[in-house]
Amino acid sequence: MALPKEPRQKMINLMYLVLTALLALNVSAEVIEAFRTVDKSLTNSNLNIDAANSTLFKSFAAKKADPQTKANAEIWGAKADQAQKLSDDFMKYLEDLKVQLKTGSGLTKGENGEEEYKLDDLNASSRLMDTEKKGKELDDKLRAYRNAMLNIDPEIKKQFETTFPVEVSADGKDNTTASFRMMPTVAAITLLSKLQNNVKNAENQVVTFAHNKIGEVKIIYDQFAAIVGQSSNYVMPGEKVTVTAGVGAFSTAAKPEISIGGAGAALNADGVATREFTAEGGGERSIPVTVSYFKPDGTKETKTYNMKYTVGTPGGAAVMLDKMNVFYIGVDNPVTIGSPTGWDKTTVSMSGGSISGSGSKRTVKVSALGSASITVVADGKSSKFDFRVKKIPDPVFKVGSGKARVPAVEFKNQQFCRAELENFDFDLKFNIVSATVYFSGANFPSVATGNITGNGLGNISALIAKCGPGSNITFVNIKVQGPDGVRSIDERSFTLY
Repeated sequence: MALPKEPRQKMINLMYLVLTALLALNVSAEVIEAFRTVDKSLTNSNLNIDAANSTLFKSFAAKKADPQTKANAEIWGAKADQAQKLSDDFMKYLEDLKVQLKTGSGLTKGENGEEEYKLDDLNASSRLMDTEKKGKELDDKLRAYRNAMLNIDPEIKKQFETTFPVEVSADGKDNTTASFRMMPTVAAITLLSKLQNNVKNAENQVVTFAHNKIGEVKIIYDQFAAIVGQSSNYVMPGEKVTVTAGVGAFSTAAKPEISIGGAGAALNADGVATREFTAEGGGERSIPVTVSYFKPDGTKETKTYNMKYTVGTPGGAAVMLDKMNVFYIGVDNPVTIGSPTGWDKTTVSMSGGSISGSGSKRTVKVSALGSASITVVADGKSSKFDFRVKKIPDPVFKVGSGKARVPAVEFKNQQFCRAELENFDFDLKFNIVSATVYFSGANFPSVATGNITGNGLGNISALIAKCGPGSNITFVNIKVQGPDGVRSIDERSFTLY
């Protein structure tokens, strides 16, 4: 099995291998449910690849209409169309096999229209693939698909002959039937979804190669909206206000991803995202806004802005957080408190945490998620300020530069790994506790596994030494120690070139 370059695809395939091994021990409800999860992930991945291919074919159409690229675009566009047709036909064949497997396992429709069948049926896959010889047929069609895709053009064959995502036996033997023998129906369907994912990856690689023979993806901006912003939503007499206005251009091909206040925000009909907030506490606040998008040359760019505003406070008292607009567990949260009268006539108290210090500079500590409040009583007038309590965000696992694609010589010289907090105002340190490491791709005919403890890579130095261009290293089950205890963080994959 050729592991794809994308980290998500690699992990899905690794999960499938582990689940298949577990089947040899026990067909439990947990294993069955895990197969359903992997199958859903593969289906979603195929939809994402379809979206990427759609952008490429739109670019082909634009280049065919451009006199400067028309001739070359028509040549390579035809080859891309051929790759898409071969892949679509094979995807339909695999989908038909899924229907036959479900039918053989008692397929019915539930009250809500969902498909229902016996997930752990051990006979349907053997009957279809072995007795009815569909396994041999599938193996032959896999081989025919691979040959047809590689023979679209000699340059395509030269580029992908050794790395094509769809692998088959070179000696013409049937190696597929045995893979389905006595396999629960849900596992057999997941295997077919994995083959579909390989086909989609193959299509994307060939179409991308054909497109690159002409030029990069050209994003066409076809939606427009007026954009108006202001420097502040709360000013005092004599202060200046800056107003910015213009026209924004948008395109669905740019695939914008927008986060407002740490949460994803969907685009509306005008191609912009909006989100409403309820003002909390008092004093100056800021909302982080992150926008990721594809530029006209096809490269991706991410920009982050802090949109500032000020919340007025009753009675003249104010509580302002010096760093973030929330309290974080496990750290000292500095706050500034304003009072319209002297401190001898002001008292400060807190619920949901503890507050220390004196005068305007205080320190808050919290230990539980939820909310907390600070009450300021100034000259007999009480003002309450509510805040959210959150845990420190997860750090990002890094080796060397931390980039997903790393020169092989650079990665092999690394002796340590680390976990870093990104875009976070507190200067905090996390230490690696442990992680499991998978090695695949070039120089690894089968997946190799290692483990690390601490920030050193010494335990896997021998496996790192075997790596070369084309190797893939994936760190999973990563545990780190931070100010608020031990936690698990997201896996990371590195592809060497």
